[in-house]
Amino acid sequence: MVVSMNPYLNTNEIKEAFRKIYLEENYDFLEEDLIKLADGFIMAAMPAIVKTERDMCVKFVNSLNTNVARALGEYRENL
Repeated sequence: MVVSMNPYLNTNEIKEAFRKIYLEENYDFLEEDLIKLADGFIMAAMPAIVKTERDMCVKFVNSLNTNVARALGEYRENL
């Protein structure tokens, strides 16, 4: 059994997500292949997900306190 390397979905969640997807053909993937595909997609999307979350956080904080938001934005740029 291959263990998922991404921090977001476990093996059962990956299999469940795959079952919900409609594909044109039946590819009959092995469990190990599903995990590798999911890990690859998640890790490829990770930089965009992180940036979006950071931007949303700064935008929210900005709506509460612009000085704190500016400092947070500067801090997060250095991460």
